[in-house]
Amino acid sequence: MFGQTPITGTVTEQSTSIPLPGVNVVIKGTIKGTATDFDGNYNIEANSGDVIVFSYIGYQSQEVTFTGQSKLNVQLIEDASQLDEVVVIGYGSVKKEDLTGSVDVISSKDFNQGAVMSPDQLLQGKAAGVRITSAGGQPDAAPNIRIRGGSSLSGNNAPLIVIDGVPLDNSGVAGVGNPLSLINPNDIESFSVLKDASATAIYGSRASNGVLIITTKKGTSGEAKFNFSARTSLSNVSSRDQIPVMSGNDFVAFAKTYFPNNLEALGVPVGSVNTNQPSTIVNLTDKDGNPIQREIFNTDWQDVIYRAAITRDYNFGVRANLLKRIPFRASIGYNNTEGVVKTNDYERITASLRLSPKFFDNHLKIDVNAKGTFVDKNSIDEGAALGGAVSMDPTKPIYNTNSIFGGFYQQLQAADNPNDPNAKIGAGNPLGVLLQRTRPEKVDRILGNIELDYKMHFLPELRAVVNLGLEASRAEITENFSENAINAYTLVPDTSVPAGTYIFNSGKSYGERQHVTNVTMESYMAYRKEFDNSFLNNFDVQAGYSYQNFKTDGNKDEFENDPVTGERIINFDALNPINRYFNELNLQSYFGRANFNLGNKYLVTASYRVDGSSFFTEDNRWGYFPSAALAWKIKEETFLKDVEFVNDFKLRFGWGETGQQDISGQVGFYPSIPLFEIGSPESQYITGVNLYNAKEFNPDLTWEKTTTYNAGVDFDFFENSFLSGSFDIFKRETTDLLVLTNVPPGQALSDQVIQNVGSTDSKGFELNLNLNPISNDVFNLSLNGNLSYNFTEVTDLKGAQQINAADGGLPIGTGNILLRHAVGEQAGSAWVLKQVYDTNGAPILGSFVDLNDDGRITEADRYYRAIQPNWTFGFGFNMNYKNWDLSASFRGQLDGEIYNSRKLTHGAIDNALALDGNSFNNTLNFYEGEASTVFTDILDPIQYSDYFIEGSSFLRCENIVLGHTLDNVIKNTRIKIYGAVNNPFIITNYSGQDPENFSGIDNDFYPRATIYNLGINVDF
Repeated sequence: MFGQTPITGTVTEQSTSIPLPGVNVVIKGTIKGTATDFDGNYNIEANSGDVIVFSYIGYQSQEVTFTGQSKLNVQLIEDASQLDEVVVIGYGSVKKEDLTGSVDVISSKDFNQGAVMSPDQLLQGKAAGVRITSAGGQPDAAPNIRIRGGSSLSGNNAPLIVIDGVPLDNSGVAGVGNPLSLINPNDIESFSVLKDASATAIYGSRASNGVLIITTKKGTSGEAKFNFSARTSLSNVSSRDQIPVMSGNDFVAFAKTYFPNNLEALGVPVGSVNTNQPSTIVNLTDKDGNPIQREIFNTDWQDVIYRAAITRDYNFGVRANLLKRIPFRASIGYNNTEGVVKTNDYERITASLRLSPKFFDNHLKIDVNAKGTFVDKNSIDEGAALGGAVSMDPTKPIYNTNSIFGGFYQQLQAADNPNDPNAKIGAGNPLGVLLQRTRPEKVDRILGNIELDYKMHFLPELRAVVNLGLEASRAEITENFSENAINAYTLVPDTSVPAGTYIFNSGKSYGERQHVTNVTMESYMAYRKEFDNSFLNNFDVQAGYSYQNFKTDGNKDEFENDPVTGERIINFDALNPINRYFNELNLQSYFGRANFNLGNKYLVTASYRVDGSSFFTEDNRWGYFPSAALAWKIKEETFLKDVEFVNDFKLRFGWGETGQQDISGQVGFYPSIPLFEIGSPESQYITGVNLYNAKEFNPDLTWEKTTTYNAGVDFDFFENSFLSGSFDIFKRETTDLLVLTNVPPGQALSDQVIQNVGSTDSKGFELNLNLNPISNDVFNLSLNGNLSYNFTEVTDLKGAQQINAADGGLPIGTGNILLRHAVGEQAGSAWVLKQVYDTNGAPILGSFVDLNDDGRITEADRYYRAIQPNWTFGFGFNMNYKNWDLSASFRGQLDGEIYNSRKLTHGAIDNALALDGNSFNNTLNFYEGEASTVFTDILDPIQYSDYFIEGSSFLRCENIVLGHTLDNVIKNTRIKIYGAVNNPFIITNYSGQDPENFSGIDNDFYPRATIYNLGINVDF
């Protein structure tokens, strides 16, 4: 002790020489230490030979042996691996080991690879309790993201998405199927998934369905680093992804069997078309038994509309340190993706810039983000193309150079002579529908923010943070038809022109322009205090205010056909000449949070948020949402502290309330305010004077409230984290549900109005596991997996037994709602009749089980089948051997059901013949299945038969990636070449096209292609 020598020095960043305050300076093996002040200076005493350890979050620790020097200056180097241990949460960040809520972190090393168009695809199958289901295989297919299943029946169930501190608008952008596709996945560093209320409540009103925080890549304080990546992909639709319908020859045999009096509708009369497509001449008889000859084609209309699609993706990024004081990152990306359906093209240019300078001796930190996206795509008519390719008569040709429809063969219902006065257009040629129509949808978007974080000079523990954000987009849509387009004709009814005359309305048929301007302003004060030799290690508190305003302003060009001439005219309303629409939503909030670390063993978090929404009247505007959480770091207890195989073991308990107010998708943006809207031009008592119609409203609307209880454990065992993961159980209760419900006549301005009715109850668990069985300098193997269970039951509907699910309608008929929310049942269940089968297992037409034994088949005999899956999972592995790496990811669900509407719409024999008896529709291939299972009618109540419901369990291989890394082929350059395949296979018992269907009703599905990729990444 008497030999100790005082030491002074300064700790700085190596690359910038900027002083680092708060660096821990400790004599190794003792509890003696100090921390650097605001200028990076420190004072400590040491004996000769002592090892002094300098450590700081985000930097590599450094050890220096004391040899008598009186001044010891140290420079610390950034450590990316330590940065991985810092988790971004609402309004701040925290060490993983200090988390109290249920939060999953997925960093770039865990992302899905290969053909990734949007951020949601990076995350699929990677986090327990997070179900991401795309709408199909379109280049910008909309994702349905659900964290723990969602909490509402009619409200928005999507999680809040925050990108670099800017909360996004859930309502989307015109012309954009997937709003997340406007972010370049190559710019993303990590995801934080906030799941329980103790983690999400700080975001209040928009967090009932969880929060997805996306953090993009930052600059560096070191030397400049560059990255270039290029990928080329080939997408292909296999026979697995197509509907098994009949070939032309099979259809002829089918028609002879079931429709012997309608054979004239097969193929075309010999010599009536001019096409190079191969055909067969067959001898048939007409309805009177007279011999006729027909030219039969074997047209696979699905093959006709699909293509082998090419994708090209290029990205260039730079991380550097401008003027040795301003870390920055800039990137530019280009993506050109062809959809597997012809003409469905997508092109995207992205650019991003991030600056992170520090001023005033690191007291002021500024973070500037700017991301620009420019998208140009051609949107297709999916119903006409995909549905038409399944329904179109396979005996018909693709082209007819004599056709007045631009050289495409076009089926007519009543006759093959277009000049016949009774001629009516039949099913549109699926290829003509695609090639004769263009719908360019262009979107320019900017997303940016500036965050100022100032640490007070007079009180450095106190910080003031201001975040200003902007999300703005400009969309333009134009629909055009080419000359003689099949889907742009009008058969003129006016007798003043020749009978059967066609008018082709080429040119513009629709237009839309939309401006979205969303602004965010958030400010808060944060105070953090550290204590030495105290049971209270540290605490931090913060309080702030949040302002968000979402505004959408647009107008449309809509057209209609003149009832006399058939020509297209603009649908013009003198009282709304520009056909304008306008929506605005304002949210304002006050929030506070406090964290306490007691003895480095017990972590306590409490938060409170007050939210106001313009959806509600002033009397009901404000909602109040508290939360609390407790974590016990058992590893720090004396009975575990010295147990070497336990690296971490922590228990978490959380409770909290959140709110829901976003019901714009059901009733618009003003559901509680009395408003009028202009009636249509046809609604006039006096010529030229429109009526104003009162809109339905409910002034008593208030917040939908969700209370969540959560208990979890985090663990890390054995050397090199051999086994680590987490396990959570949760229970969630939602009350005052915002639901669009029927009301008795005369009680409202409509037969349906939004009300606060009923409640739901959810429960489940989540398991994340990581295994690292092999880890050395030559070979590494890691495995990961997750499993989750979630069940949501409707417990009350304010006196009603059931209500319609918003997206639960069948594809045929009017008002046929299959999916219902019913008391005592899982939300969104199918309400069906139990089918009766014969001794061979074939369904007996129109025969159902009389469940209530009253001798009749009525609605009282219907029962509920749960559609949404309760069990979901994902797993994968990463293997590295020297410079080679191999990885694969899998995901799926263990239950759930799906309504196979193709068996209904294309599995009925009677549906093969059009109503006029002169044209055919294709059907499922009965010759490859059991003809006895084919229905001959689809009248009520057959469409409610549980025969059409099948299990939707599946295992999908998301990707397989093989890569090879070349180091220093060029000095200081790292090159990785890889090959990948996305969606190579799926294992399922579902007989339809694809079991992964968010709505649970399978119809006109855009197939998910198998994608083969070849790519290169260069770091230099």
